[in-house]
Amino acid sequence: MIDDFILSALLAGVLVAMAAGPLGCFLVWRRMAYFGDTISHSALLGVGLGLALGTTSPWVIVITCAAISWILLFLERGGKFSTDTLLGILAHSALSIGLIIIALQDNLRQDMMFLLIGDILAIDTPELTGIALMTMGTLGGLIYIWKPLLSITVHEDLARVEGVNILKIKVIYMLLIALLVAFAMKVIGALLITSLMIIPAAAARTMARSPVQMAVGSMIIGSLSVVMGILLSSQWDVPAGPAIVLSALLLFLLGRVLPKGFRV
Repeated sequence: MIDDFILSALLAGVLVAMAAGPLGCFLVWRRMAYFGDTISHSALLGVGLGLALGTTSPWVIVITCAAISWILLFLERGGKFSTDTLLGILAHSALSIGLIIIALQDNLRQDMMFLLIGDILAIDTPELTGIALMTMGTLGGLIYIWKPLLSITVHEDLARVEGVNILKIKVIYMLLIALLVAFAMKVIGALLITSLMIIPAAAARTMARSPVQMAVGSMIIGSLSVVMGILLSSQWDVPAGPAIVLSALLLFLLGRVLPKGFRV
């Protein structure tokens, strides 16, 4: 019989994977994988600020990640630096400041390893409820902006001519990623959450024939990665977060070698 904490971990991981996969599809399509890293690194700054303020609310992380996204949009409009350069500056600056703030909290004992790679086996009922609400909100928001975001991804200038509010759609998308990262940190950690967005989406891309198929495929592959990773973790006593990422990598490689007849 499966223990309750394993069931909670499985459910939490699958819920996160269902939100991460479709969001990751747009990161893959738009070649913005490093943006995911920037937001996830910003989450550690949010943790540090929350601890300094005496709270562990995930909403501090959401606000921090959203602020970093706004800063990126503002700096991009200046046009003096490439997006990759700005992402590199923001990602590592936020990570460094966050780690320093956390280290200065002498009265609080924080296990940095759990912040970096997650602690999915310690998920409790309130956290599971928050993750479920996050997944519903994220998927609902993504469905709302799906068509205009897809238009921007295909051809941004054409989408602008067609009347799409580019800034509004980008802001909503960034907020959805910030929401995901804030609630997924406990599951897979700040350093690995981007992998749960990118790898399942990339794996699904090799088998899908349409954007919707790729989004659904990424949810399925991400969920399978979570199940495989947690089973590996419980069997071999290794951290669950890295085990989930390794499982996703194996599924990606499997998708690359499958004969075309086995693909969708």
